[in-house]
Amino acid sequence: MKGFLPWLTVLAVVLLLSALRMRALATIVSVGWLVWCIWTWFRPTRRDPRSG
Repeated sequence: MKGFLPWLTVLAVVLLLSALRMRALATIVSVGWLVWCIWTWFRPTRRDPRSG
């Protein structure tokens, strides 16, 4: 459950903003979250210089 907390939080924020008719802001939050997820998935891993 702890792993889903950020996802559920973003979902709740997007739904709340949409319900308050702030759909442009909800879209920005959604796209920002998607970009952050893609960045954390594909970013190059840092290698420890002492390990090599």
